[in-house]
Amino acid sequence: MDSAGGVFLILLLFVVAFALLARKLETPYPIVLVIAGLVLSLIPGTPRIELNPELVFSVVLPPLLYAAAWVTSWREFRHNIVSIVSLACGLVTFTIVGVALAAQWLFPGFDWRIGVILGAVVAPTDAIAAAAIASQVGLPRRIVDLLEGESLVNDATGLLALEFGIALVVGGMTPTVETGLLRFAYLVAVGLGAGAAVALAAAWIERWIDDGPIEIAISLMVPYAAYTGANAIHASGVLAVVACGLILSRRSAELFSPSVRLQVYAVWSAVVFILNGVVFVLIGLQMSSIVRNLADMSLIRLVAEGALFSALVIALRVVWVFPGARVSYFIRHRFLHQTERRPSGRELLVFGWSGMRGVVALAAAMALPVALPNGAPFPHRSLIVFLAFSVVVWTLVVQGLSLAPLIRALGLAGGSGAKCEEQEASRIVIRAALAHLEDTRGHDRAEYGGVYDDLAQHYRERLDALTGAPEGAPETRPLQYHKHRALSHELLGVQRRALVRLRRDGRINDQVLRDLERDLDLQEARVG
Repeated sequence: MDSAGGVFLILLLFVVAFALLARKLETPYPIVLVIAGLVLSLIPGTPRIELNPELVFSVVLPPLLYAAAWVTSWREFRHNIVSIVSLACGLVTFTIVGVALAAQWLFPGFDWRIGVILGAVVAPTDAIAAAAIASQVGLPRRIVDLLEGESLVNDATGLLALEFGIALVVGGMTPTVETGLLRFAYLVAVGLGAGAAVALAAAWIERWIDDGPIEIAISLMVPYAAYTGANAIHASGVLAVVACGLILSRRSAELFSPSVRLQVYAVWSAVVFILNGVVFVLIGLQMSSIVRNLADMSLIRLVAEGALFSALVIALRVVWVFPGARVSYFIRHRFLHQTERRPSGRELLVFGWSGMRGVVALAAAMALPVALPNGAPFPHRSLIVFLAFSVVVWTLVVQGLSLAPLIRALGLAGGSGAKCEEQEASRIVIRAALAHLEDTRGHDRAEYGGVYDDLAQHYRERLDALTGAPEGAPETRPLQYHKHRALSHELLGVQRRALVRLRRDGRINDQVLRDLERDLDLQEARVG
């Protein structure tokens, strides 16, 4: 235990030090942490920490997926569902087929069954990496929404394909198409149902509790309950966590009191940062042990094969997104009657270049069986792990570092749609507060007129700032403290309800609601 505690402390020190360096360099911290792990793995005396796949899937993945789903806007997710399914199913299948065909020519001794396993390992993009990098490189909001939705869903497809690939090699059996479709339907339907059940149970419990530490503990248990429960009935734990996160995020405005919400968000922000940081450092630290397992191959050959295979995986994604986007646009326009504009070639190129892989791919490779039932070693297991590691490093580092320059070169920048929605929502909720203030004034005692005047002036100044009108300079008036505080609480509640109505009517997305809700929570904390 002392040794494990010491190793964890060292990892945390690495995370803090290199995250500070990433901030100085203005570079997404996952990229810096992976590079730092690679460098540290070459230094003699650095602790050799093996990445435990069971630990990744059972301990690390659920809260990180839950946090990624929590900040995903349901409005955009639902609007983009055709494109997300196209990527999560079509692109994953295309990548697996492409890798299975090419692997026989690239790597001596590989057959199409090993190619299926290798393709299934590297096909899904990583929700953790996508969310951590996309938010820092200035990707257009439209692309970020698709990346987040794709990476939340495609793990189920990839892991199902991996399950079939292992059955091909270990059991010598060839699953039928019907079996595959039925298994996939079960994974999806039951996984989503399990996640929804956990979310509804958690929401029911939350309604009876208003205690920060207890609600934080519950929120930390929820993703594990969804993941473990779905896995116990052989459904998709990934989709269960995603469904649970989307549902509870949607209802968080009603479940948490303002003070609790601030505490929960603060704790989760720290948890996500620590887990993300440890994961990305561990990815880099695996290099020495992975290369050591391939001591019969020269380092130059390993690097060349890793680079070649990574280029293949990236190329398959870029090739797919152009026709895939056209088909998705046709379906959305023709059958769903969506007015979404056709994506430009520049946007598709950036999207194709944004397929980062992360710890899930590496953990899936390392979770492969060590031996076959007859005692023979699993064919090419060490090389599969190395190739998965190469794809993770190349997509995180090379693509991650080149994304921002590519966006600038193509003239793309984050759209202002969310900012416009936020400003319009701010104006609406302030007008709602002013209307409520005027209505209440007419039914209240005249001696509180000064309180109403002060509050009305405060809200009019905020409205003037949003509409471009000149700010006033009101003189300070003595306030009747208790009435002022009570009215302030009441007006903040009016604004919250107005925000929820806007979100319910589809006029703003969840991210805008959370940003403005946080401002209201901070105001309420100041009011006391």
